[in-house]
Amino acid sequence: MTPTRKRRLMAVMVIVIGVGAAAVVAIKSLNENMLFFVSPTDVKEQSLPVGKRFRLGGLVGADSLSRASDSLAVQFVVTDGAETVNVSFDGILPDLFREGQGIIAIGELAADGHFEAAEVLAKHDENYMPPEVADALEKAGHVERAQ
Repeated sequence: MTPTRKRRLMAVMVIVIGVGAAAVVAIKSLNENMLFFVSPTDVKEQSLPVGKRFRLGGLVGADSLSRASDSLAVQFVVTDGAETVNVSFDGILPDLFREGQGIIAIGELAADGHFEAAEVLAKHDENYMPPEVADALEKAGHVERAQ
């Protein structure tokens, strides 16, 4: 092999290794930042790891909202009609948040089994419900999907 071909081969090898390393880093980063949607029934049926972030969706349970008098902390129940999950949140809730409301809470399970939300999202008008929440409620037989 001539010296020119050796240099070209080395350059190609360095480029291939660099592109491969960049692809591995990108895929690993994307997997760590993905948030999966989980319904309350899925939480009860699966053994989700403590500390793993995911999106919990469903309806805020009737008469389940309790607010702390000295802070922004709130506790409520999220249900899909079949199962319920206790949720705690310390922050400002969206203006449209209320009992019976379709919501998505982003957070993680605590060691005692309740969900600690870092963010709570509510629907933006009377007709909209996040598609994942609508699908989960429909599977649980709680709400018929509007077309």
